[in-house]
Amino acid sequence: MRQSSLAVVAAIGATANAANSTSSTLASVCTVSNVQAALPANGTLLGIDLIPSAVTAAALYNVTSGGMGTSSTTTTYCNVTVTYTHTGKGDTVVLKLAFPQPSDFENRFYVAGGGGFSLSSDATGGLSYGAVGAATSAGYDAFNYSYDEVVLYGNGSINWDATYMFGYQALGEMTKVSKAITPAFYGLSSDTKIYTYYEGCSDGGREGMSQVQRFGEEYDGAITGAPAFRYAQQQVHHVFSSMVEHTLDYYPPPCELDKIVNATIAACDPLDGRTDGVVSRTDLCMLNFNLSSIIGESYYCAAETSSSLGFGFSKRQAQGSTTSTTPAQNGTVSAEGVAVAQAIYDGLHNSDGERAYLSWQIASELGDAATTYDNTTDSYVLSIPSTGGEYVTKFVQLVELDNLSDLNNMTYDTLVEWMNIAFVRYYDSLQTTVPDLTTFQQSGGKLLHYHGESDPSIPSASSVHYWQSVRSVMYPNSTAEESLEALQDWYQFYLVPGAAHCGTNSLQPGPYPEDNMAIMIDWVENGVKPSRLNATVSSGTYAGETQMLCQWPTRPLWSGNSSTFDCVTDQASIDSWTYTFPAFKVPVY
Repeated sequence: MRQSSLAVVAAIGATANAANSTSSTLASVCTVSNVQAALPANGTLLGIDLIPSAVTAAALYNVTSGGMGTSSTTTTYCNVTVTYTHTGKGDTVVLKLAFPQPSDFENRFYVAGGGGFSLSSDATGGLSYGAVGAATSAGYDAFNYSYDEVVLYGNGSINWDATYMFGYQALGEMTKVSKAITPAFYGLSSDTKIYTYYEGCSDGGREGMSQVQRFGEEYDGAITGAPAFRYAQQQVHHVFSSMVEHTLDYYPPPCELDKIVNATIAACDPLDGRTDGVVSRTDLCMLNFNLSSIIGESYYCAAETSSSLGFGFSKRQAQGSTTSTTPAQNGTVSAEGVAVAQAIYDGLHNSDGERAYLSWQIASELGDAATTYDNTTDSYVLSIPSTGGEYVTKFVQLVELDNLSDLNNMTYDTLVEWMNIAFVRYYDSLQTTVPDLTTFQQSGGKLLHYHGESDPSIPSASSVHYWQSVRSVMYPNSTAEESLEALQDWYQFYLVPGAAHCGTNSLQPGPYPEDNMAIMIDWVENGVKPSRLNATVSSGTYAGETQMLCQWPTRPLWSGNSSTFDCVTDQASIDSWTYTFPAFKVPVY
């Protein structure tokens, strides 16, 4: 977040801070005895027994910290740990809390999302907003272990405690405990309003949706980016690109796929009304562009040496993988290469032709389809992304393996079966697609949901489908206009043109939102409801340009290649984002 945004946040909270300021100093409140006195009595929070003797507290001065999307700032705060156990269980959960010094506290609590299979281990993200922040061990030492490392006790034995804690319970309990402690820590009355915010992307976005769905009364505002919800379908989907290549028996050189993607971007860029290197309307691209037109175009990529990628929810290599060398690639786009790309963009269907899942938008990078060069055969071979392969082995097959070894004797129906097994098994823990958000809405909560339109990891249509599910479930008897108006009062969804997974896209120099927390705080605390979302172009010809993104379901349409665009309603485009999944008997929200 830019410094100007931080200034806005500070100004928003100035009145509240002035009203709550006391003569307290950090040294006077940052003591073990003060934290112990602030703990709610056991029995107050049902099922949670706090352990006063385990409290720690230490004042830290001039420490560098930063929230999601913020620049680093120097802060002074009280570093606290609080421990609790679940009544009668004998387990231990440790919370880290970061309390701003009293003069900086703005009556706020902030929860930061994690990523991959990890909850956030940093409690300091809220300090720049005058907010108390927290992080949780989740009962499985989430500070040092990711959930996929502990999901199995052994082959065939699921760690259900860790699963539910990672799924939603740990963050919900952390929020309830932290909010109960905060007023007393600062010497405020127990009924003091503590504005509570969530912010996260990728699995952090899923975690945020889990809180809105299951602890809706606890949160005033949630910012959820590219949520990795619909977990069973989403994670198995990471194997889909490899299954396409296996089924079609063609393993394209990475450079050929890159050429297909870049040629698609070039062809579809002008369809939105401005040629700027960004496909702002992937729907128009889907409706009007034929990938076959790329066949015969030449490509060239120099030789390169690469190593394993870091783990998020983008493709990674398995643990222990080695550095590999890829020779120069020189050729023309083949019909087989286009067939692979087209099948991936079309999405997974079973052998009866029934759709099982949606896929990435056309013009998105095809990272999951990247093949590996085999020096021994002088050819490109299958490379199964372990983001999907590990999910299948550990969560579906229940064996301690980091990836699938191959796809021999497997078909698209196998993927559907894997999805269905996980769908049923983790329906109430990891799936995270409860569409009834009545508790959150009736508690006054505000939800700001965004997704990069060209996300190559979590399909942006996944977010559209959830928004549509919430709308249809919560407003079943309303007209389209009535339901849209009612929903936008508290739940707003934005597609970010050209953006990739939780960030800007090196292939498309488009805008990205930078002021989400300032916008959310103004909405919650001052009633300033946004109608568009502020985003800034960070690279390319239009670097520095501010774009006010269109709120779904309207779509951007530039006027005469100019610097302005309208937010238009285009039913054909909306229809292209709308899916049903008849391959499953249970509704997929």
